[in-house]
Amino acid sequence: MDIITVKTKYREELVDITPEVAKIVRSKNVLSGMAVIYTPHTTAAVTINENADPAVRKDIIAGLASLGLDEMKFSHLEGNSPAHIKSSLVGCSETVILENSNMHLGTWQGIYLCEFDGPRTREVWIKIIK
Repeated sequence: MDIITVKTKYREELVDITPEVAKIVRSKNVLSGMAVIYTPHTTAAVTINENADPAVRKDIIAGLASLGLDEMKFSHLEGNSPAHIKSSLVGCSETVILENSNMHLGTWQGIYLCEFDGPRTREVWIKIIK
């Protein structure tokens, strides 16, 4: 297993980790397999989405904000229940097909760590399955 460390800068943001994941994949010389990209944090997530237009990242954050979670009252004393819910909605992992040491992503796709309770230092775990 490989680990990527990501230092987020904002309370909520999507950080493009595609180059780091691709570097790990290339180093493994996988002819055919899968990469599981996973974050072990309950207020962060991993997603695959468009990486050509940075406005999409802002729109995803705005779309999740439109749920109105920040205005709700929750029992969790830490005060970050909206971040826990967003993490559950987006999910903690993605799987990517690998062929000839390359990830098979769509033309416009990138892999993102989604921060919902930052800024923090986060880990993303990469497991290559051959």
